[in-house]
Amino acid sequence: MDNTRYAIGIDLGGTSVKFALIDETGRFHFEGILPSMADVSAEAVIGQISKAVSEVKDYASKHGIVLCGVGIGTPGIVDAAGRIVLGGAENIRGWENLPLADRLEEISGLPVVMGNDANMMGLGETVFGAGKGASDVVFITVGTGIGGAVVIGGKLFAGYAGRGTELGHVPLIADGEKCACGSVGCLEHYASASALVRRYRERALEKMRTSSESAGTDGSRTGEDLSKVDGKYIVDLYKKGDPLAVASLEEHCDFLGHGIAGFINIFSPQRIVIGGGLSQAGDFYIGMVRKAAMRYAMPDCAVNTEIVAAELGNRAGCLGAASSFFLS
Repeated sequence: MDNTRYAIGIDLGGTSVKFALIDETGRFHFEGILPSMADVSAEAVIGQISKAVSEVKDYASKHGIVLCGVGIGTPGIVDAAGRIVLGGAENIRGWENLPLADRLEEISGLPVVMGNDANMMGLGETVFGAGKGASDVVFITVGTGIGGAVVIGGKLFAGYAGRGTELGHVPLIADGEKCACGSVGCLEHYASASALVRRYRERALEKMRTSSESAGTDGSRTGEDLSKVDGKYIVDLYKKGDPLAVASLEEHCDFLGHGIAGFINIFSPQRIVIGGGLSQAGDFYIGMVRKAAMRYAMPDCAVNTEIVAAELGNRAGCLGAASSFFLS
């Protein structure tokens, strides 16, 4: 008799619904992806999630697999009981004051556990990825914005009523620029991949304005299409020694290191796990962030802390969501 536990893991985003049938060892038995329809309505998104659950249930039934339940990571703030999306998910229309867990239990006939998407990614990395074996982990994902999760004593910490751990919105610059969240000087505004691209473009435009003649002779910026700039573009130029890319990436790593140093001083975790596209740039990138973080952190707080790249890529969210049923 197979005593292995199985669960459905769902990672909801503004673009897609990723879903999988996962066992307690982290093995994927079935997976898929659907458009989330986040720009249509909350009901449309729920319909896509329901379709995903139905696909996995059909597969499980055909293969004699008994499901423990459905774990879901969603953008936004989730209440402490893991039942209601309270708000804060600007990338999904109408995604607020929504009893999502109850709705999905009615539709699926299975128990549902729900959490913030970054928290689920962090949990996935802690249980199955770069944080495996550690009890205290801070997970940071560096992309369009900065999200994160804090694991203390092997359990997710979300603050009172589940409204905490917005790691990207730690104030970094007291009189800084306005952040999308409405505050000013947030870590996300200065250290996200979007910020890296913005600062590179600003430098390139300034170079074009002030050095047009020399640019024509040294070939540095002539004909550069700034609309095509992304993190990979900057990293590639950095590796070639381009001065604007070097200045931009070094500044980015310094800002991110500052923020991470704060998390080290507060939580003194065993591991800081960095996810997102930039974390896949290579060991040199993690090394740059590590160097900056350790320069700014208190040595006595950082003595047990490793800073490492995430390992699970876009599977982290589904794994974390499913693992909610394997940790009890």
